[in-house]
Amino acid sequence: MDATATGTPFSTLIRVASHEQHTEAETSTFMSDLLGGRLGVAAYARYTEQLWFVYRALEEAAGSLRDDPVAGPFIQPELMRTAELERDLAHLRGAHWRERLEPLPATAAYAARVAECARSWPAGYVAHHYTRYLGDLSGGQIIRDKAERTWGFARKGDGVRFYVFEGIANPAAFKRGYRELLDAVNADDLEKQRIIEECKRAFDLNGAVFRELGAATASDQGGPLSAA
Repeated sequence: MDATATGTPFSTLIRVASHEQHTEAETSTFMSDLLGGRLGVAAYARYTEQLWFVYRALEEAAGSLRDDPVAGPFIQPELMRTAELERDLAHLRGAHWRERLEPLPATAAYAARVAECARSWPAGYVAHHYTRYLGDLSGGQIIRDKAERTWGFARKGDGVRFYVFEGIANPAAFKRGYRELLDAVNADDLEKQRIIEECKRAFDLNGAVFRELGAATASDQGGPLSAA
């Protein structure tokens, strides 16, 4: 769908245009197996580790983009996830979790693209920001619920804090406000089309991570939880 479609909010355009890539990513074999209870907690921990690299790339750039006319309005502290991811990883992998932390090749490529956009193309950064944080507020809650029920994490406690947005009292209202920011994004029609294409790319990058996680999970099935 063309970003110049008359009268259609940009938030709708970007959602509809990226639907195929979004669906492909969220219905990957790895995510289907994870949500279906067919993988052990070690696979969940490995997924959480990979998320850390992506969110570090997103959030290390946030300070420099806070005053940017395009990306700045999207930089909201209540969305930041790195600290929660680190707390979850300490619970999942132990106090020394950083010592054996390593990105999959697809994760490294994903994080590098986020960092590249943050440095040179703030509108592209918005595409990655949108695909990650709105996903966390929506489908991420399904992952949290499944993790709590499957592996016995305390409700909204250590192990699933990444999915808990303490600073957002009303997620539905927050998401509406976020979509209004997208609708008002400081970009012309050509740039909006480029943002849509970058959004598709973000979902493809995420899907590549899922494929590599799926290939890496065979030895993790039923793995024990390493408590901090």
